[in-house]
Amino acid sequence: MPNLKKTLAWCVCCAVVLAVWPSRTAEAPVAAERVIFSNGQVLATTGRSTVGDGLVLQLRDGGELAIVPELIARIDVDDAGLPRPAEAMAMARASAGPALPARPYAEIVAVASARHGVDPLLVHALIETESAYRADAISSHGALGLMQLMPATVKSLGVDDPYDPATNIDAGTRYLRSLLDKFGTRGALAAYNAGEAAVRQFNGVPPYRETRHSVGRVLALVDAHRDAESGDNVN
Repeated sequence: MPNLKKTLAWCVCCAVVLAVWPSRTAEAPVAAERVIFSNGQVLATTGRSTVGDGLVLQLRDGGELAIVPELIARIDVDDAGLPRPAEAMAMARASAGPALPARPYAEIVAVASARHGVDPLLVHALIETESAYRADAISSHGALGLMQLMPATVKSLGVDDPYDPATNIDAGTRYLRSLLDKFGTRGALAAYNAGEAAVRQFNGVPPYRETRHSVGRVLALVDAHRDAESGDNVN
């Protein structure tokens, strides 16, 4: 039971750390959050405060946990009242809008899709959802470029310039191909948004509003683009 051992170890550290750290600096109450640790473990919290150079998390089930920030990969808002998958898909379809008459970077996407065996419409939909075709996009989590590659992914794929459209799209499509092989289409899109650990933890698309909306929007855009192409062929 490695997770339990780690949690118990953290709790022991809490008692020691809280005893020696200076007075905490209270922060304004925050919405329910999910703290994602670098080892893939997820913790539900209702607030946090700083203690010296450390962080104290208010646990949703009561109690507190003191940790060093370096253990945290990211912190996401954990929305209440998450929509069911069917509802998320309907919401995404309603917000997807019509397909673009001309898709940017079409030649680059075509080459990368053929090289890695991925549907080009899926790549276009993912780019549109992730960055709205902005080659210089940087997310609040540090994701970079057209396909919003995380720094760790950039490093693992050997990407020199994540802002170069051809380089970014090729790397992102290669990464997407690896996720498709592991999880299938919906699982791959969820892993692209929330990470592989979350998909494994929930054995599929995790119950995160952002992730469900992202998956639904990408699939809705694929359908919209495909319908538009079918209409063009009929005419």
